[in-house]
Amino acid sequence: MLFPVSSNKNEELRRAMEKLGIAEADIEESFIRSGGPGGQNVNKVSTCVILKHLPSGLVVKCQQDRSQGMNRYWARRILVNRIEAQIHGRQSEEAKRIAKIKRQKRKRSKRAKEKILQSKHVHGEKKQLRRRVNRED
Repeated sequence: MLFPVSSNKNEELRRAMEKLGIAEADIEESFIRSGGPGGQNVNKVSTCVILKHLPSGLVVKCQQDRSQGMNRYWARRILVNRIEAQIHGRQSEEAKRIAKIKRQKRKRSKRAKEKILQSKHVHGEKKQLRRRVNRED
């Protein structure tokens, strides 16, 4: 299967699928209309790709690009990454990114807040000491 990307990327994708034992026959592909930016092309042409890997039951939906061919490529890349993460039992990059955002957004404990405020007060005092002294002689 050839996609509108360089031959190196096509070959790399083919090798990755082969390595994980993903066959094109195991993938069910369907197309729907995309949403969002892209203008008339997106509204008229079914450019969004939905892939279902039958053996694992994984479903991937991709509408990153305006062209269907590119979305077919990206959907397969995403599918390969997810299956690889599932097989090797390691966290995917996406899961790591989501966990990082959750850590950043969670509420700080009272002690942590006090510690931060204390350091801010110390810093403020240092800055106060650096101020120019106005002398009226």
